[in-house]
Amino acid sequence: MTDLHDATPRASAGTTADPAVPTSAAPARDLVVTAIGTTLPPAPGADGWFDQRAELGRGYKKLPAACQYLLSATRRALAAAGGGLETTPEERRAVAIGSNHGAARIHTEVDAATTGGEAHLISPAAAPYFSPNLIAGRLAIEHALKGFSLGVHTPGTGGLEAVHAGLRALRFGRADWLLAGAAEEPPPADDKALALDGTPEDGAVALVFEPASAVAARGGRSLGTVTARVFCLPPAAAAAGDGPEHARRLLAAALAGLGLPRLPADGVRLITDGSPVADALARACEGRAEPVAAGAGCLGPVRQVADALGAAEPRLIITAGRAGTVAVARVSPAPHIPLSPMDSPTEGS
Repeated sequence: MTDLHDATPRASAGTTADPAVPTSAAPARDLVVTAIGTTLPPAPGADGWFDQRAELGRGYKKLPAACQYLLSATRRALAAAGGGLETTPEERRAVAIGSNHGAARIHTEVDAATTGGEAHLISPAAAPYFSPNLIAGRLAIEHALKGFSLGVHTPGTGGLEAVHAGLRALRFGRADWLLAGAAEEPPPADDKALALDGTPEDGAVALVFEPASAVAARGGRSLGTVTARVFCLPPAAAAAGDGPEHARRLLAAALAGLGLPRLPADGVRLITDGSPVADALARACEGRAEPVAAGAGCLGPVRQVADALGAAEPRLIITAGRAGTVAVARVSPAPHIPLSPMDSPTEGS
C-alpha cells in the first residue's frame, strides 16, 4: 500500500519514483473528470462476454484479463476525452490503477508450473504480469504515460486509493493528465480470497482527470469533480466498545478535508464487507448511509464513483476494508452535461 497521508510531504523524502512527492512547489489545481471508460459484463457472473480480439486486436491474447479490460476501458475513455492526451507532453501524463486480483490467475499458473517442474512452459508474454503493477505499467507503455505509473493493491479500497494518490500527485505538480481507476478479474476457484471477499468482480473502469484550466482552454467539457481522502481504522479499535465513536472522529476529519462540515443527510453510499471496520463506520453514519455489498476486489467503489458522475446530485462514496483502510470519495457531477452512450458508467462492453 502506498503512503497516503494527507500531510504535505517533504521534498527531500521522495525520489523520482514517488508520485506523491512534488518535484517543485506547485499550487493546488482544480481537477475535473473529462471522460469515463468502462468495460463491464452485461450481468454479474456472465461468461464469454469479452472478445479480446475484437476489442484490442492482435498481440494481447497472453495478457491477464484485467489488463485487457483496462486497455479497452481506457480506449473508450480516450475516445470521449476530447484530445487532452495528445496535447499533454508524454512526461506529464500519468496513470494510477487499483487491482486486488488482476494477477491472481497468473500467480496460480506460474506456481503450478514451477512446483510441477514445468517452468519452461510459462509463457514469456504472460510471465511479467506475475507483478500486478504491470497492469498499470502496460497501460503506461501503450499510451506513453511517462509522468508516473502507480499500482495500488489494498484489499477493497485499492481503486479509490489509486484515485486519491493520483490526484494528490497532480495537485503537487507531478503531472498534468491522469488516468485513474480499477481493473479486476475473478480469481481461480480455489483461491482463498473468494471465501474472504465475497462475489468476484470482473471488468474495468477508467477515469480521465485534467486541470479545469486546460479543459477550458481547448473548449473541452467537464463531467464533474472527484476528491478523496484515505485513513486507517485498525480492526481492533473498530471492534472495541468505543469503535463507532473512533470511526466518527476519523470520518469527520476526512469529511473536513473534503470540504464537508458534516455527513450529508442523503446521497451517501457505504460499501461494506461486513467486517468490524465496516460495521463501526455504519454505526458512525447513524443510518444516513445506504449500504452496498462489497465484492471480491476494489472495482466496485470506482464503479460507484463513475455512476455518481452521471447522477443528478452529489454523492459521497465510503468504502472500508477488513484490514482497516477506509477511503472516502466526494463526487460532484457537472450539471446540464448529459453523458453520451460511450461515456455511460453503467454500460457494459
